[in-house]
Amino acid sequence: MNYLILTTLIVWILWFSERYAWWGSTVDLKRPRVLMYHMVSDPVPGAKFNGLRVSPDIFERQVRWLKDNDWRFVTMSELVRHKPSDKVVAITFDDGFEDNYLNAYAILKKYDAKATLYLVVDRHDRDWSVSKKSHHNSGELKNETKLSDQQIQEMLDSGIFELGGHTTTHANLLALDEDSKYKEIKGSKDALESLFETKLSSFAYPFGIYDPIVDPLLVQRAGFDSAVTTEDGIMGDIATSPFELQRIKISGKDGFLAFKIRMRRGKRGLRK
Repeated sequence: MNYLILTTLIVWILWFSERYAWWGSTVDLKRPRVLMYHMVSDPVPGAKFNGLRVSPDIFERQVRWLKDNDWRFVTMSELVRHKPSDKVVAITFDDGFEDNYLNAYAILKKYDAKATLYLVVDRHDRDWSVSKKSHHNSGELKNETKLSDQQIQEMLDSGIFELGGHTTTHANLLALDEDSKYKEIKGSKDALESLFETKLSSFAYPFGIYDPIVDPLLVQRAGFDSAVTTEDGIMGDIATSPFELQRIKISGKDGFLAFKIRMRRGKRGLRK
């Protein structure tokens, strides 16, 4: 019996240590943390994409913790220009879900935080998840209300948000030829800059899927200064690879311990 208890305890410790690598060293605090969010809303029972949903209460707790622990909030354009300093964090949102306005906006304002919104131009009534995997055809993302132009303008006017590019249709860039890729990338920049009379300097690859040889060059040619991926981790020297910057994935399925570990190490556990 004692042997069984000891074995169970050892297995649990090994599992916990692999899932939550709390014992790992902290990555240099001069390396900025870029956080990736999608939605700030409560989970939907049985929904496939609940990992993309961080509840408003949890999001506020995360932002408050960053503020209380002296992290300095910057936008992506500021991040690319900044000189290395301790504890710099850039909050990013992908796609353009309405809850970014209804829930995240007020929380960011409350804590004097900033964020970059990577906005899909043709975002309404679209289920772009099928562009990644055809069986993701539940319509779940299509049914999520997206930001209106008026809401976006208010967010920009506040100085809390800046816009980044995310293609016109949330395209899977690997499925397109080079000309079509460029039209998606450059077209989104031109459309958003014209509509909102603002400059876009940063881009996010939809789904994090891209050709590392061709696509960063197309993003640069389109006039962007940087691009972010969905590769989980803490970015290194911005000047070395400004068009393949890592982000820390913030999942609605993680607890607060996982968030703090991600801020220290870039990843929750040994593998992710």
